[in-house]
Amino acid sequence: MAKTGLRTGLTEYDAIVAVARLGSFRAAATELGMSPSALSHAVATLEARLGVRLFNRTTRSVSPTDAGEQFIARIAPALADIGGAIEGINSHRDTPTGTLRINTSAGAARMILTPIFLAYLKRYPQMNLMLVTEGRLVDIVGQGFDAGIRIREVVPQDMIAVPIGGDQRMRVVGSPAYFEGRNRPQVPTDLLQHQCIRARMASGAIYHWEFERRGETVEIDVPGALTLDEMTLMQEAVLAGAGLSLLSEWSVADHIAAGRLISVLDDWCPPYPGLCLYYPGRRHVPAGLRALIELIREVNAVR
Repeated sequence: MAKTGLRTGLTEYDAIVAVARLGSFRAAATELGMSPSALSHAVATLEARLGVRLFNRTTRSVSPTDAGEQFIARIAPALADIGGAIEGINSHRDTPTGTLRINTSAGAARMILTPIFLAYLKRYPQMNLMLVTEGRLVDIVGQGFDAGIRIREVVPQDMIAVPIGGDQRMRVVGSPAYFEGRNRPQVPTDLLQHQCIRARMASGAIYHWEFERRGETVEIDVPGALTLDEMTLMQEAVLAGAGLSLLSEWSVADHIAAGRLISVLDDWCPPYPGLCLYYPGRRHVPAGLRALIELIREVNAVR
C-alpha cells in the first residue's frame, strides 16, 4: 500500500502487520523502508511493552503466535482505516507524495521504464517508485503492492485493468550466422530440426512454443541444448548464433531492422493483447496511483 513514510506513533504496529503478512522480517523491512535491525527492534519493543511474544521465530521462518494472530487481526483493520484517511488527505494535494509499490515482470519493466516510470518520477518529484520484478504472478493485494503490470491475458478478472500501449507479438529469430547452411523453418514443426534456445518459466516448467494461423494452433516442445530463464540472456545467445529463440517483438525489432537477426514463421505469430496496469477496484485508489494511470492514458493517446 502506498505510504507517506511510517506513520508517527504507529511504527511498531505497521511492523508487526507487515511481518505477519509477508512472513519475513527482511521483506517487511523493505516494504516499510526500514533496516531489518530497526524493524526487529520495533517488534521486540512492542512485545516487551505488551509482555507477550507475538511471533515464533526460527532461522527459516517467522509466524505469529496464537496471541499474535488475535492481536494482529484486531489492529490490522484499524491501521487500514488510518491509512485510508491519510490517503484521503493526500488526495487533496496538488502534487502526489508517497511511495508507489508495483509488481511486474523484468521484461515489462524494461519496456516501459523510460516512457512511463521515469517520466512519472520527473513529473511527480515527491513520489517514490518501488518496482519489484519477478516471473511468477503474485497476489498484489496480499503482498502489499498498489498495482501490478502484466500482459492482459494473465490479469485476474476481479482487477481493474488499464492498457499500456498496443498489442504485442512474439517473433522467432536467429542470427545470419546460425542460418548459414540451414533451411529456414516454414511451419512450426520444422523447428524440431533446429537448435532452439529453450525457456524455463518461473514455475520450473519448460515453455512450449505456441503458434497460431487462421484458427489453427500448434504447440511445440522445441529441442535445444541451452535452456535459459531470462530474456536478456536469450537475446544475447541468439545474437551469438546459439540457436533460434522466441522473443517479444519490441525487444528484437531493432536487431531485425539492422540485419543482426532474421525473423521466421511470422505468419504463425499473430498479435496478442499487450501490457496492462491493474489494481483492485474495491479499494480507495491512492493519489499517486491515480496520477500514474493518468500518465499512462496520456502516453497511450499520443501513440
